[in-house]
Amino acid sequence: MSEHEYKYLEKRPPKEIIEQFYQVSTCMVSDALDKLGLPAGIYGIGPMHARCRKIVGPAITMKIIPHGTYNPPGHMGSDPMYVAKPGDVLVYDNAGRPGENCWGDIVTWSAMQSGVIGTIADGAVRDMEEVEEIGYPVFARSRTPLTARGRTVQADYNCVVGIGGVQCCPGDLVMADASGVCVVPIDRVEEVLKAALEIRDKEAAMIAEIRKGTSFLEVDKKSGYDKFLTRK
Repeated sequence: MSEHEYKYLEKRPPKEIIEQFYQVSTCMVSDALDKLGLPAGIYGIGPMHARCRKIVGPAITMKIIPHGTYNPPGHMGSDPMYVAKPGDVLVYDNAGRPGENCWGDIVTWSAMQSGVIGTIADGAVRDMEEVEEIGYPVFARSRTPLTARGRTVQADYNCVVGIGGVQCCPGDLVMADASGVCVVPIDRVEEVLKAALEIRDKEAAMIAEIRKGTSFLEVDKKSGYDKFLTRK
């Protein structure tokens, strides 16, 4: 077993926890992270085509750096597939570069072959017409027609990365939907889930009252919503 495989297999969110995160949105999880004093949700990274569905799963990470004297061989982005397992999410730290690609249609097919359920990229992606046709979820900062060749290279994979200013470790739970992206540290998943479910239920109760005809001012006052979201 390689070092890269070992680092990842050491920790992994339980499947039942992952399934429950599908019951909440990134907004609810972001509020829960805020409440618990953890780095909140990431904005500016969103769905790159109309068929992107919500994704939740353990992170397989990759760090991307500018092209230079260190240029590893092979197709950039292929190495993470060797340690990926069905249900994983690929998280690519491309330093938010708006025009330098880090994902396309070839690696999409490779990811699907490995059972990966989606990609989150802090940077640019391409081939989105083809990727949309495939139906594979990609969340990124921008689109570009430019190739990565001669511009960026893989520095390392299954390592600690930064995405949207938030640290992401291999095995952390990541989720993405139409509102943005959240990273939940592996050792805090149950705590964050509990808080997010409480927020979901509180908001559902408030909306139910408003739909009955109760004024928002009255509902808001009775709910104590602001205090409910106050950081512990």
